[in-house]
Amino acid sequence: MAATWITRLADWSATYRERRLLTLLALGFSSGLPAPLVFSNLSIWLSDLGVSRTDIGLFALAATPYAINFLWAPLVDRLQLPFFTARLGRRRGWALFTQLLLMLAIICLSLTRPDENLLLVAVAVLFVTLVSATQDIVIDAYRIEILEPHQYGSGSAVAIWGWHLGGTLVGAAGGLYLADLLGWQGSYFFLALGILVGILAILSSPEPQQPPPAETLEEESRALAYLERWRELPTRIRHLLGWIYVSLIAPFAEFTRRRGWIWILVFIFVFKLGDALLGRMSGVFYREMGFSLTEIAEVAKIYGFTANILGILLGGVLVARVGLLKALLYSGLATAVTNLTYSWLAVSGQSWLVFITALATDNFTTGLVTVAFVAYLSSLCNSAYTATQYALLASLGNLARIWLSATSGWMVDELGGDWALFFILTAIIALVGLPLLWVLMRYFPAPIQVRQAEAREGDPETQVDEGESKQ
Repeated sequence: MAATWITRLADWSATYRERRLLTLLALGFSSGLPAPLVFSNLSIWLSDLGVSRTDIGLFALAATPYAINFLWAPLVDRLQLPFFTARLGRRRGWALFTQLLLMLAIICLSLTRPDENLLLVAVAVLFVTLVSATQDIVIDAYRIEILEPHQYGSGSAVAIWGWHLGGTLVGAAGGLYLADLLGWQGSYFFLALGILVGILAILSSPEPQQPPPAETLEEESRALAYLERWRELPTRIRHLLGWIYVSLIAPFAEFTRRRGWIWILVFIFVFKLGDALLGRMSGVFYREMGFSLTEIAEVAKIYGFTANILGILLGGVLVARVGLLKALLYSGLATAVTNLTYSWLAVSGQSWLVFITALATDNFTTGLVTVAFVAYLSSLCNSAYTATQYALLASLGNLARIWLSATSGWMVDELGGDWALFFILTAIIALVGLPLLWVLMRYFPAPIQVRQAEAREGDPETQVDEGESKQ
């Protein structure tokens, strides 16, 4: 029995013994680092300065670029940058460009003073989120193109680990420690240097050599052949129209031809809404409960981060064992239940044990649901339009988190500061997406992932994903 478990552990660890995954870990770090600087830590910073809860909630609107970055994803796919593209290639050039700009944006945010000019802070936050959202497009495309199909699962897990290293451990917990030592402005300035991790990783890594998919080339040829009939248009205009069709229209048109596509989009939009409402105000809640910045950081680093990593690991196992849709169902239910632990903390007062329990269980279920959700979004992407479609679907998932979570502070105020009732409501809202998930499980099971099917047998139309065959 012991020998069997040792063999299994060796097999699992072999999945992660790959240099390219180390690059993805560093790029995930660079992607996650800005998140707490515009969400949780920013909320605490503003709260400490006496900014109202309603105004703090409204700052979520400045993160809108995360929800709409699909609009310029085709440009990142096709547009060549002077200097960067010629020397580093399409993906690495865009990555380095966005990382340098992101470092500058965070430094600009560190120089603002919320107590003097709140509007300037909002503009700086918008600058950070715009560049960060563009970096995410590049990193997602790089991850997909640098890996072999059988590595997509491990690549996604490593990218999520890296995101939490940057966002949860260094950006959030580390940022709070730094704020105690250096003040908020010093903390933000120091964390801007953390983007160097991603810069060093991209400079020391190869450019993906994956050629354009045959489907895309064929679509371009057909579009250009059709436009060639319009002889009254100049050649450059015809080529531009062909590029616009292939890059901007075709990815969306292909998705809308699928069965149940509206149900899928609505589900993606609402699935993580309850978690978003909780996350937006959790930092403010901790402070109102009387916990210090150092105490919050210690619990987040020791218990929250450990629980999140465990949830990510078990999330991958859950997807492999029961399939994507069932994994989404189980992790969605678990997320709703753990929201109630915050209500328990609200009525328990400043209880250290309950605080640890609430934050650890929340982080654990966040790990579970994130792995399942990312895997589901990846399974929806056509191999011809992976970057654009993934950006579209991920942006839609972010839309509820960003726009609707802006009402979280207003909700607490309208409830008269009744945090226990607020967290009960977030648990109820977290259940909204599950009936839609049942519809998908019953009538529109998740599509086959084309790349995996091609890698197994070379015939994507005759393959069935093993996880989804259990639905």
